[in-house]
Amino acid sequence: MGDFNLALVIVAIVVCVLVFIFNVYLLVNYQHPDDANQAYFPKFVVVLGLSIAAISILMLPADVANRAACQHAIYNGACNLTLPMKTLWIIVYIVDAALVFFIIPFAMFYYEGDQDKSIGKRIKSAVLWVGATAFVCALVLGILYGVVGKVDFTVRHLSSPTTNFPTSWAFSSSQPCIGGASFHQCSSYTAGASSEKTWTMRTTFPEYVVALTTIVGSVLFSLFGGVGIACLPLGLIFSFIRRPKAVITRSQYIKEATELGRKARELKKAADALHQEERSGSKGRKWRKNVKAVEKELLLLEEDVKALDEMYPQGEKAETTWALTVIGYLVKFVLGVLGLIVSVAWVAHIVIYLLIDPPLSPFLNEVFIKLDNVWGLLGTAAFAFFCFYLLVAVIAGAMMLGLRLVFITIHPMKWGATLMNSFLFNVGLILLCSISVIQFCATAFGYYAQATAAQEIFGHTLQSLRGIKYLYKYNVFQIAFIVLAGLTFVYYAAFGWRRRKLTGRFQLAN
Repeated sequence: MGDFNLALVIVAIVVCVLVFIFNVYLLVNYQHPDDANQAYFPKFVVVLGLSIAAISILMLPADVANRAACQHAIYNGACNLTLPMKTLWIIVYIVDAALVFFIIPFAMFYYEGDQDKSIGKRIKSAVLWVGATAFVCALVLGILYGVVGKVDFTVRHLSSPTTNFPTSWAFSSSQPCIGGASFHQCSSYTAGASSEKTWTMRTTFPEYVVALTTIVGSVLFSLFGGVGIACLPLGLIFSFIRRPKAVITRSQYIKEATELGRKARELKKAADALHQEERSGSKGRKWRKNVKAVEKELLLLEEDVKALDEMYPQGEKAETTWALTVIGYLVKFVLGVLGLIVSVAWVAHIVIYLLIDPPLSPFLNEVFIKLDNVWGLLGTAAFAFFCFYLLVAVIAGAMMLGLRLVFITIHPMKWGATLMNSFLFNVGLILLCSISVIQFCATAFGYYAQATAAQEIFGHTLQSLRGIKYLYKYNVFQIAFIVLAGLTFVYYAAFGWRRRKLTGRFQLAN
């Protein structure tokens, strides 16, 4: 067993190194050319945040493997020689919370600060903003922990008398205890309601911080994840349906390009006006609303330019470019169909295993166990894939709602054209939702991940926390997830196949 534990440690170290290298690769290839050879602190925060998010997702499969390291041991202290998963969970999620609420906001305030100011003034401004946020968060957390930072476990008080060792045992449903028929409080199945007691204890402060962070993440996860679980595959499928069927003529290209040029000039004029307002210090609600509108129109304009280039490829390799465009849409369609299967499996599993009490079937839990029986890591890999799919769905949902709701900021991720503020925003969103994804997966796959440290933290403590347990008792987040997924499906079925028309003349709000 010692060899198994050593191998698990080696695999964990190798995976962490690979995750770090992959995130550096993403940063280098997604960053905007304007951020090359500068903004090193935001870049470090981005790589660290993405690494923590990926490692936290992979820790649940590691937790399952760590549990298996001592389940067949023949001596009681075997589990003390395995990885301290509960301590590792607490460390990862305390770092997660620090990144989301302090470090990432500081990096964003510093990066988005007035470039005309000195570095010292930008740091001072960012520290003041984050310091105020830290003070408020610490005050709220301290008050909540002191008032309601307890867990209430419902237990049964069972008892039985002592008697001489019998020569034979005669137990039955009407006689579950020793000592005569008058003692029936030793069986939890036959004990009455009066045997139920509430056992109250104070949780640790780190676990309470993780629990409250999970609640915040669960709200965003239910909103963005519920929308994204439907729009992610359907968006790919309807992108194939709306694809250009043939190359347009040169006259059509000139007409469309002229219209897009007019649109670009309007947006540049609007952006210059907003920049003048910012320099004059008049940054009110109207200014922020106009900035949001310009960002949205700019994003849509870039999509229109890309679509026009696809419909009229130019250059010596125009035919090859068109062929690759067609193949790209076919790949989107295949990925959309596969994603739709995964999304349907997720929704069905939530309904079958979580919302119906008692569950109709273990469903995906049983699938993962059977895959593990085929090959040791096959079920673990499938389990990790389903968890990562939820994170991707969260990002897809945030992008879709960002284009349609005024109060949600757009931060698109583009290959070779992503600014650090967009990187930091999406990393913060991923980190905040990753906690909820882990909690959601630990609950949804409770049969597969039973007796793990994650289930102890997110299953027993979180779902028994005073003031919060009712959100999980009545499946509020799961129901919201399913409802939003259904509404998004209806929306795409009704409007997803339509092509978006160019908007009229763009003007700032007065």
